[in-house]
Amino acid sequence: MERRFNITGSCNPQRHYMVKLDGRLKQIKKNYIDDGSYFVINRGRQFGKTTTLRALEEYLKDEYIVLSLDFQQLGTEEFADEPTFVRSFTEVLIKAFQINKLSGSEGLLKALNEFIKKGDSSLKNLFVELSALCENSPRPIVLMIDEVDSASNNQVFVDFLAQLRSYYLNRDKTPIFHSVILAGVYDIKNLKLKLRPDSEHQYNSPWNIAAKFKIDMSFSAEQIASMLDEYENDKHTGMDIQTVAEEIYQYTSGYPVLVSSICKCIDEDLVEDGIFEDLKTAWTKDGVAEAVKIILKDSSPLFESMAKQLDTYADLYKIVEDIIYCGKKIPFSLEEKSINLGSMFGYLKDENGHVAIANRMFEMCLLNMFMAHEAIHSDVYAQGGSDRIGFIKDNMLDMELVLKKFVEYFNEICSQKDAKFIEKYGRKIFLIYLKPIINGTGNYYIEAQTRDERRTDVIVDYRGEQFIVELKIWHGNEYNERGERQLTDYLDDYRRDKGYMLSFNFNKNKQTGVKKIQIGDKTIVEAVV
Repeated sequence: MERRFNITGSCNPQRHYMVKLDGRLKQIKKNYIDDGSYFVINRGRQFGKTTTLRALEEYLKDEYIVLSLDFQQLGTEEFADEPTFVRSFTEVLIKAFQINKLSGSEGLLKALNEFIKKGDSSLKNLFVELSALCENSPRPIVLMIDEVDSASNNQVFVDFLAQLRSYYLNRDKTPIFHSVILAGVYDIKNLKLKLRPDSEHQYNSPWNIAAKFKIDMSFSAEQIASMLDEYENDKHTGMDIQTVAEEIYQYTSGYPVLVSSICKCIDEDLVEDGIFEDLKTAWTKDGVAEAVKIILKDSSPLFESMAKQLDTYADLYKIVEDIIYCGKKIPFSLEEKSINLGSMFGYLKDENGHVAIANRMFEMCLLNMFMAHEAIHSDVYAQGGSDRIGFIKDNMLDMELVLKKFVEYFNEICSQKDAKFIEKYGRKIFLIYLKPIINGTGNYYIEAQTRDERRTDVIVDYRGEQFIVELKIWHGNEYNERGERQLTDYLDDYRRDKGYMLSFNFNKNKQTGVKKIQIGDKTIVEAVV
């Protein structure tokens, strides 16, 4: 069977190209399972949790009896009350024994079947049975529950966790599972955020004894390269593996499903759709950029979930908007509920002590989403759309003309605005103006490494040509000159000889307009509003 890149369900190394998990599995076994830990693998949607659990189940089978459950198999009615849950949980446990055909477990299976026949289905009696099961097992039992947060809005499940906690704390006297792994998006300690909104229950949990799971489940550039190496051995495209792997990592920061989505699009769509002549030309930086553009245009469960969560949590929406538009520096603290949620969902990360968007593709998706909201009622967006035709010459973008036109328009609509308004919204207004100009043909993203409250670099990609545009707040000639030097250094990184600077100047005697500056072999087109 020919292997492919997979973005739906768990991955199988016999059928899919995937990053090798051997090192990760070894770490989990050594640091958590062998130590008898109860722990939670909570990561964002499609972060490889199920794939990791299935691989771990196989990896542990010689030393442990592994019972792997998926709570998505249980419907809402199974959590209606305690007796119903206990019976359903036991049935799923029996099925796990049967599917895995665990040698030496016949007596354990018989005991579970007899428990169901008794019909005495209370949580108390269930745990008496589970304790006997673990005591009589020929090998230590590891319990895995995937999609555990699908049950988290049910009180009976929280009561189940409380019982599990109690048994764990007394495990030296009363036998129970050797190790328990719960996997889902929500951290178990935050389950009551879904169950009950009042402040007292937001911070109390029956699972505050869970070990912190510190294994990095994102893919490094080296791991991506290793996966591409296997692909290259099959397809012989002639790609520069390391360059392509680094470029994919730059867009995804190793978020597993985004990595696989880019690879799948390049492998299956770019040549077939006539965008590139062959796989050799598709597996390049340009091919990665084109795949990203296609992925962002399509609706996906991951992006839909992100939009839903931002609509649900207004404070999280505000944090993301302030970071993207204003470069606001927000200290990273998981004690702040919105930051905790954004990190748990996988949208935010800690970068040098400040909150940052987790990866470039998320940021591009969020920008698209914000722009869609703005476009509905925005005169600025409409103006950019109407001006667009004059900026495209021979199918290429004239960025210098874009800046000239924007200066005229901005001075017209914002001449009466105060400095605080311009400082906060000026860069946002330019991004909204630019969006319809490149929409459908180009993309842009904000370079995270240069973003702050004074300066933001926007990378515009239009038909393979990149434009580096620095958006900055005017803070005097010395600061401006330093910004010009920084831009020239940045142009070196991108191997460009021309850059663009848009300065928002609050001086009453400022001179607005567009001029060219020559610094060494670099040309800077500087616009001042």
